[in-house]
Amino acid sequence: MASSPVVSNPISLLPLQIDGLVKRFGDLTAVNGITLELNAGECLGLLGPNGAGKSTLIRSIVGRVIPDGGTVTVFGDRADSAGARAALGWVPQELALYPKLTCRENLGAFGQYYGLRGAALQQAIEWCLGWAALTDRAHEPVQNLSGGMKRRLNMAAGLIHRPKVILMDEPTVGVDPQSRNRIFEMIETLHAEGVSMIYTTHYMEEAERLCNRIAIVDHGRIIALGTRDELVRNSFASRSEVLARFANADDGVAAWVEQRGGILEDGAARFTIVHATEVADLLDAASRAGHELADISLRKPNLESVFLKLTGRELRD
Repeated sequence: MASSPVVSNPISLLPLQIDGLVKRFGDLTAVNGITLELNAGECLGLLGPNGAGKSTLIRSIVGRVIPDGGTVTVFGDRADSAGARAALGWVPQELALYPKLTCRENLGAFGQYYGLRGAALQQAIEWCLGWAALTDRAHEPVQNLSGGMKRRLNMAAGLIHRPKVILMDEPTVGVDPQSRNRIFEMIETLHAEGVSMIYTTHYMEEAERLCNRIAIVDHGRIIALGTRDELVRNSFASRSEVLARFANADDGVAAWVEQRGGILEDGAARFTIVHATEVADLLDAASRAGHELADISLRKPNLESVFLKLTGRELRD
């Protein structure tokens, strides 16, 4: 009897699927049962305060850290398989370049590491130099490049094999605004080509500009997942946000803000209201309590508002 044909499970064809991933370091559980799917052609942002588990999650996916539990698959293949490694690209936070070699020589070395040879390697090098806007610096030793140029070359070196799934771990750390904009353009080029990627960042504006969906990570867990608008709507519904700054943000102010259901950060209190008329009530209550307001503003909640509400911390704490 002929065997039945194997029917592909659509879920297994996802660019990246993480199921129940756990990683412990002694008594610390850095990644605590994370389950996450990356859709085809999607840029998925990972936001979280320092120590939330973002980098450990990324390193677990690429095999730099061995998970204690759970599975990771790339287009249905185990993350440690040859097929998955060929489809996966990683841009780490740290620069991983040879300072005395030129840009072209660095790309050649990394290309060979990924198995490229001959004409395929040369084509990949030319593409990387153009993509990273470094063609005119091809023969310049890396040690002579600016920080932004090194960062762009670092990205190109990690992606020279043109992977279909990319993990970017804070690629704009330490670069100037001009270089950051160029990096955004590089990422948007990849996105337009249908590449799927996970993008970790410490900057809200990066997540809002680049990412289709955003996962907020804290204490090794995903505590919220969705588009920017979905996250705002789920956290605040139709409410607005009041930002109030006090002349003297002492312990008395902190207690008053907490009593009123607000959050105090660096002398600024955040409250949510349903109707704009509630601002007057807030002003009257602060005056009766003897707290001097230096400034007050009304705005619609944004991604930063969501993050602070869910974690109680600023993103860069």
